[in-house]
Amino acid sequence: MKPTNIVLVHSDQQRYDCVGVNGHPLVRTPNLDRLASEGVNFSHAFCPIPLCMPTRASMLCGQWPTEHLQVANTDTEAPRPLRAGLATFSQLLRDAGYHLGYVGKWHVDPERDPLEFGFCEYVPEWHYGKWRREAGLPDRPRTNRWFGEVDPHIEPEQSKLAWGADRLIGMLESCSEEDRPFFLRWDPSEPHLPNVLPEPYASMYPPGEIEPWPGFDDTFEGKPYIQAQQLRTWGIADWTWDDWAPIVGRYLGEISLLDAQVGRVMGALERLGLAEDTLLIYTADHGDMCGSHRMVDKHYVMYDDVVRVPLFVRWPDSAPAGRVCDAFVSSAIDLASTFCELGGVAVPDTFRGQSLVPLLRGETSNGREDIFATYHGNQFGLYSQRMVRDRRWKYVWNATAEDELYDLDSDPAELRNLATAPDCSVELARLRRRLVDWMEATNDRLLNQWTRPQILEGRTK
Repeated sequence: MKPTNIVLVHSDQQRYDCVGVNGHPLVRTPNLDRLASEGVNFSHAFCPIPLCMPTRASMLCGQWPTEHLQVANTDTEAPRPLRAGLATFSQLLRDAGYHLGYVGKWHVDPERDPLEFGFCEYVPEWHYGKWRREAGLPDRPRTNRWFGEVDPHIEPEQSKLAWGADRLIGMLESCSEEDRPFFLRWDPSEPHLPNVLPEPYASMYPPGEIEPWPGFDDTFEGKPYIQAQQLRTWGIADWTWDDWAPIVGRYLGEISLLDAQVGRVMGALERLGLAEDTLLIYTADHGDMCGSHRMVDKHYVMYDDVVRVPLFVRWPDSAPAGRVCDAFVSSAIDLASTFCELGGVAVPDTFRGQSLVPLLRGETSNGREDIFATYHGNQFGLYSQRMVRDRRWKYVWNATAEDELYDLDSDPAELRNLATAPDCSVELARLRRRLVDWMEATNDRLLNQWTRPQILEGRTK
């Protein structure tokens, strides 16, 4: 295969359902919708872990967090770095003659930046603050803590999102003059909270027009204690939808501002004559609760709100365009293998993913009947979870709390935990067995002589 140019836009905390083409009734994302219509929309893409640093490390080295060992963000009580000596897709592409550029949020290794992983140039996100000060603009306000506000000092074209798109487009312009393939990556922090953004995007979605998430009215009956505790920890236990709606509105506004910048990148590819020779990807590291189940951020839960992500891929060799592919995809891990195949390099034996190339070329199945995710805790303490999800059922094993079982056909919002329901015992046993098999296959250190019978024999509430 001739090496393919690749552009990856990898956002932070973008919910699957907050794209127009994926069914959101309000959010305006004409450019992402266009990307889906010109490529493939992977409707069942899931992150390996709903947490920034471990997922980004998984994309780099194609492994599960339990294998590369970066299981939490480094500012926590489990500050493990990425395991040394692992093969990475970026270094393999560099060795194969690619030019690699990186713009934005790194958040993989606190000691080593992208230049030490094969990238040729790197523009870190913190440079935006420097650019802003040099332009005579006040610092971005932060008076509403994590919940966002209007930035009155800038126009949309002066936002961090526009600044990041400008840097990516500059790299595209330089690469268009070179005679070698390129891999360019832009990782905006947005729409990760707090959403501090300019008008008109800050007020684009009036709170009164935003309906509550389907999972908003969760009572947490029969669910792990830590879920309701999260509301108390964040100080939001008494919040109503009236409190949440303005925050959700700004989140949606940030997505529309991001969408406009994706449109600029698509326009640059066309202007430079690169669109027909470049694979363009939009995805996210994980989702965001953003008020669903009355929760904030993404911790200690495995709801689809945080583990399911958008994934749109446009490739001139894909067929047919505008297709929705419902094969299960482990987004970060599968993309690592995909990048290797597109770059004409052998996929390392250490990589766990499946290349998306066959699905892009029209195949409808990759043989997977289910998908997995892990979690290990973060700033509020360590907490081990493993998830297996198929078309209908989701099972979450909480090592130190209640099991969770959801029937996604009858309860897509995951409100009713059926783990103790007698008429679900057969499904529960099947999923427990499936989870143990997967943990064995991935050498999960949490599977041992004590936890194995806990899972398989249901030694939990």
